[in-house]
Amino acid sequence: MYEKFYGLNEKPFGKTPDPKYLYKSRQHEEALERILFAIQEKELAVLTGDIGSGKTTISRSAMDSLDENYVIINIINPRLSPTQFLKTIAKRLGIEDVKYFKNDIVEQMSERIASLYEEHVSPVVFVDEAQLIPSKSTIDEIRLLTNYQLDNMNLITIILIGQTEFRDRLGSRYYNAFRQRIGMSYHLGPLSMEDTGKYINFRLQVAGRTEPLFTGPAIELIYRYSHGIPRTINTICNNALLYGYGEDLGIIDDSAINAIIEDIKISLT
Repeated sequence: MYEKFYGLNEKPFGKTPDPKYLYKSRQHEEALERILFAIQEKELAVLTGDIGSGKTTISRSAMDSLDENYVIINIINPRLSPTQFLKTIAKRLGIEDVKYFKNDIVEQMSERIASLYEEHVSPVVFVDEAQLIPSKSTIDEIRLLTNYQLDNMNLITIILIGQTEFRDRLGSRYYNAFRQRIGMSYHLGPLSMEDTGKYINFRLQVAGRTEPLFTGPAIELIYRYSHGIPRTINTICNNALLYGYGEDLGIIDDSAINAIIEDIKISLT
């Protein structure tokens, strides 16, 4: 709708986690590098952060960087029992006739992972929304997956991505054994005001606009209302561009931000 008016090739503030729109702030770049290192070392890794902080976009960027030497298993709904979790991984490893009992599934997976190792292929399991994992027993099963080893080498990588509450959950003494298996852990915080401005301009550039579109005071307001959370920044900016297009505004200033903020307050709470 407003793309041509603002010299854009596409909408720059979408809600989907498109890796090409990953703005690499210092912490986002560090989070990505740590995940890639965990994959290289075949570690169990945990990435946490607030809702909309960019965790899924980072994981998608990590997936896109992997070549044919990796089998990517992406679990986006981890509300699974231990057996369901194992069956999901087994099927995505290419095991066609997955057994019924858990011990049999574990044996099937062991043989398949060993076979992949002989082919120089490494499984990488991404578990998004890890805070939704329903029970300690499922988390214990994830921990036991790290037992797939050859001499001193792990054979599978597991990346758990969850909201801040998942980090708090793992802090309980009930998860001591699990925490001891974690090889990499990182918590993603909000953007600073400086990074908020750079983030906005970066996304505009990726979408095709070379000139700044938001004034300094507008960016300050966006940061104030969004608290530096990328998804909320996207919501404000998208609505501001719609408003600017309707009002024939060539530049988005602080008055435009104030004009639309009440209309989207529900989505910002």
